[in-house]
Amino acid sequence: MILIVDDRPENILPLRKILELHSFSVDTAESGEEALKKVLNTNYAVIILDVQMPGMDGFEVANAIAGFSKAKDTSIIFLSAVNTEKKFITKGYTSGGVDYLTKPVDPDILVLKVKTLQRLYRQQQELRETQKSLQKEIEVRKQAQEEIAGRMQELRSVLASLPQMAFTIGPDGNLEYVNEHWFRYSTDQHAFPPAHPDDKKMWDDWDFYLKNGIEFTREVRLKELTTGDYRYHLLRILPILQQGKPIRWVGTFTDIHPQKLAAELLEQKVELRTKELLNKNLELERSNHELQQFTWVVSHDLKEPLRKIQILNDLIKEKYLSENSEAISYLDRSINSSARMSGLINDLLAYAQLSTPALFQPTDLTSLLNEILVDFDEIITTKKAVVKVDQLPVIDTVPGRIRQVFQNLISNALKFSKKEIPPVITITAERIAEKSVGSEPAPEGGFYRIVVSDNGIGFDEKFMDRIFVIFQRLTDRASYEGTGIGLAIAKKNMDKHNGIIAARSKVDEGSQFILILPLHQINEPEIQER
Repeated sequence: MILIVDDRPENILPLRKILELHSFSVDTAESGEEALKKVLNTNYAVIILDVQMPGMDGFEVANAIAGFSKAKDTSIIFLSAVNTEKKFITKGYTSGGVDYLTKPVDPDILVLKVKTLQRLYRQQQELRETQKSLQKEIEVRKQAQEEIAGRMQELRSVLASLPQMAFTIGPDGNLEYVNEHWFRYSTDQHAFPPAHPDDKKMWDDWDFYLKNGIEFTREVRLKELTTGDYRYHLLRILPILQQGKPIRWVGTFTDIHPQKLAAELLEQKVELRTKELLNKNLELERSNHELQQFTWVVSHDLKEPLRKIQILNDLIKEKYLSENSEAISYLDRSINSSARMSGLINDLLAYAQLSTPALFQPTDLTSLLNEILVDFDEIITTKKAVVKVDQLPVIDTVPGRIRQVFQNLISNALKFSKKEIPPVITITAERIAEKSVGSEPAPEGGFYRIVVSDNGIGFDEKFMDRIFVIFQRLTDRASYEGTGIGLAIAKKNMDKHNGIIAARSKVDEGSQFILILPLHQINEPEIQER
C-alpha cells in the first residue's frame, strides 16, 4: 500500500488518481501526526511525503518514522515545490528518504519510482521471511543435533554396560564407537575383529544391507586374543532410521559358543537317536509281521476246536439229550459261549488286519451299502426295521474296510433297538468344506459328512470317550450280544481313511454316528514319490 501525506487535499487528489490508475492501493493523511498514527497500524511499502506542512514538517515525520521498527522496510519519497535547494535535498536524504522530488512532478517518473520501491519492499519482506525460516530451521537442527548427541551419549553408556561386544557404525559405514569387550578380540577400534577363514565371506553382501537399511545377522567365529581360540558369536547390526533412512547402525557380537557346542552335541544325539529309532522301527515292523502271522495261525487253531465243540455239542444234544431239558439248557449255554468265542476271534482278527497297508480306490457307497443291507435282510425282516438311505457319493476308500464301518454301525443300530419298537435307520450324506463334524455344507468341498441315525436305546454321552475303545461295552451281555470290538474297528478304519468318526446320543432317544471322509485319497507309494 502507498501512503500520500500532504496538508492540501488538492495536492493529494491528482497523485492518488495517478497511482490508482496503475493499480496501486493508496491511503492518505493530511498531517504529520495523522501519518504517524497510520504508520503504527498499517504496513506501507512507500510513503510520499510533502516537506512543508503545518505542525510537523516532512523531515520531522521522516525522522519519527525511522524510529518505528514496523516501518524499517518502508521507502520515503519527499515532494516539495518550495524547498528545492541543495541543503533541503540533503536534509531529506539524511532524514531517511530514498528520493527527493520537486514539483511539478512527472507522473511517469513518479510511477516508475513507486513501482521500483514497492518491488524492493516486497523483496525485502520475502527476504525477511526467508531469514526467519532459515533461523527457525537452524534452531530446529541445532536442537535435533543436541538431542542426537544426548541420545548417542545414552546409547554409548548402555553399550558400555553390555556383557557383549558392542559398537556403532556411522552413515559412511565406518566404526564410530566400540565398548571394552571389543578389545578381547581386536586391538584396532576402527576395524572389525578378524573372522575365521571359513567365515570371511559373511561380509560379501554387507554393502547391500548398509545401503538399504536392513538388519544384518550372521554367525561368525572370532579369535580370542588371550587364548588364541575361535569362539562362535552371533553378529547383529540394526539400523537407526530417521524419516525412513538409516543415519547410524548399532551392532553386537554375542558369544554363543556354549550354545553352539550344546547344539552340535544335541544334533549328534538326535542323529544317533534317529538311527536307533529307525532300527527299532524295522524291528517293530518285523514284529508286526510276525504278530500278524501269529494271529492268523492262532485264529485258525482256535477256531477249529471251537467248530468241533459246537458240532459235538449239537450231536450230543440231538442224539442223547433230546428229553433232558436241564442238560439241553447247559449245552445251549456252551454252544452260545462257543459262538461268542468264535465271533470274538473273528473280530480280533479283523482288528489285527487293519495294520496291513491297503490301496484306496473310487468306491460307490450307494452300491456298497445296498450289498450290506442284503446281508442284513433276514434280521431287518425279523425286526420289521425301516432303513432309509440317501444317494451316497463316490469317494476314494478301501472298500473292504469301509464296508466294516457301515456293517458295524448298521449292526449296532439293529442290535441296540428298543423292545417291541421296529428300528428306523436313516443314512444321509452332504458335501462339506472342512474336515470337521460341524463344517458348513459346500458344493465344492473336499469332504463328505455321512450320518447314520437310529431310534434305538441310545447311551449317555458322558461315556463318549469309551465307545470307540476296544472291549468297552455300555450294555450288559445278558441283554445285548456283542464283543465290544465293533466300534473300535470302525474307529481304526476311519483313522486309516484320514477321516473322523463321532457320535451324538441320549438315553432312549436313539444315536447318531457321524463319519467325515475325504473325497480323494493319496496312496502311500504316491506320497513317497512326491
